[in-house]
Amino acid sequence: MASFIVRRLLIMVPMMLVISFICFFLTELQPGDFVSQYLENPRISPEQVELIKERLGLDKPAMVRYGMWIKQIITKGDFGYSFAYKRPVIDLIGERMGWTIGIALSTIMFQWMIAVPLGIYSALHPYKFGDYLITFLAFIGISIPNFFFALILMYLTNSSGGLFSPEFIGAPFSWGLIQDLFMHIWLPIAVIGLSGLAGLMRVMRGNMLDTLGSPFVDSLRARGLPERKVRKHVIKNALNPMISIAGMELPNIFSGTIITAIVLNLPTMGPFFYSALMNHDQYLVMTFLMFIAFITQIGNLVADILLAVLDPRIRMS
Repeated sequence: MASFIVRRLLIMVPMMLVISFICFFLTELQPGDFVSQYLENPRISPEQVELIKERLGLDKPAMVRYGMWIKQIITKGDFGYSFAYKRPVIDLIGERMGWTIGIALSTIMFQWMIAVPLGIYSALHPYKFGDYLITFLAFIGISIPNFFFALILMYLTNSSGGLFSPEFIGAPFSWGLIQDLFMHIWLPIAVIGLSGLAGLMRVMRGNMLDTLGSPFVDSLRARGLPERKVRKHVIKNALNPMISIAGMELPNIFSGTIITAIVLNLPTMGPFFYSALMNHDQYLVMTFLMFIAFITQIGNLVADILLAVLDPRIRMS
């Protein structure tokens, strides 16, 4: 297992280099650059625009700028400079990284705590009233856009979004601050987790039904194993595909809830990414895309490790 983890970590290095190349040139395909917004400003002359481009290094060829960017990342850990915020990109991302990961992990826990038991119940009572009710609610959860559900909950709870009340924004750490956070954080967790929860529940139900029809289940029952222990083996086998899906949940939450984060006024990376795209803030965009790719690889690695822990057959292979 240790050698497998080391190999996967080593593979990530050339993979991230390839991803950085793709991210850079995908960003280059975006029409214009950061200075383009000044072209329509009559108070800024074309000479001043060229001077700004030279100062920001936007006058150099794409390959030269890519080489300079990669060199700074490898030698200094410098991911570039945000033109719009006039600050290093790594500082901007670091400020919001904690909230982004915290909300994402809390959302995944919320999804699993509800989706897995509901999926098990639905599979053990197929085509009964409870199964139909859970399926109906799941389809509603899948069909409602996150941002629309956020607006509904904000209206019903008379909330203006955010993670803190106005009096606690920027306040020092205290017990009251923690209480206020828990009073607000349930809203983004419920909104972001709704659609994924419904999908996970349906996957768990399908896995359970497939496993219940497997020959090994009939063999366990034929040997006189109590039904409670049979269900334990069924649930353990049905969880394998769920763990594989969990490896992709973290980047999906990061990249798929940008509009929801804007609506809820969350201090996460989503609104930053949208603002960077609108402002042609290319180094912030590229770093965010690389961060998503890195989280995807880490999520897949963690999922593979959990699968090996859960299933001895995978460990043997």
